[in-house]
Amino acid sequence: MRFQFNRLRPYIKTKNMKHFLITILFISSLAAYAQKNTYHKKGIAVEGYDVVAYFNGKARQGNKDFFLSHSGVTYYFTNQNNKKAFQEKPEKYLPQYGGFCAYAMGVNGKKVSINPETFEVREGKLYLFYNKRKTNTLELWRKGDAEKLKQKADKNWKKISTN
Repeated sequence: MRFQFNRLRPYIKTKNMKHFLITILFISSLAAYAQKNTYHKKGIAVEGYDVVAYFNGKARQGNKDFFLSHSGVTYYFTNQNNKKAFQEKPEKYLPQYGGFCAYAMGVNGKKVSINPETFEVREGKLYLFYNKRKTNTLELWRKGDAEKLKQKADKNWKKISTN
């Protein structure tokens, strides 16, 4: 059976189809924008770690069998319960500053990659940090004035994420 494009022409010319195509383009651009402001590798958030597990005090690698896509980024979870919790209230579990290093965001407003095992849950929010070689920014965050750094990071992120 051969596809006949001519049969679709009347539908493509309709006003509804034009609105549909404009909507698809708009949604695609939003997903691209969200990805630009979220730290991920190959579309996987937090290097595949379960963002809900952090709130139980553990950095745990998620399972590919339990995943969700949110704002164009894929999140893995360790189990169905964590997936469901995220699905019901994603804003509660999303890492601050798009998942970039909280310390770097506070110090100089830079998007710096993280080590997913270096984190802090502070006042119900997830903060992730860079930790490589001899530099553990979570330690620097805690040694410095964490509250002041957080306030600066909030301001810097607001500037970055709205551009």
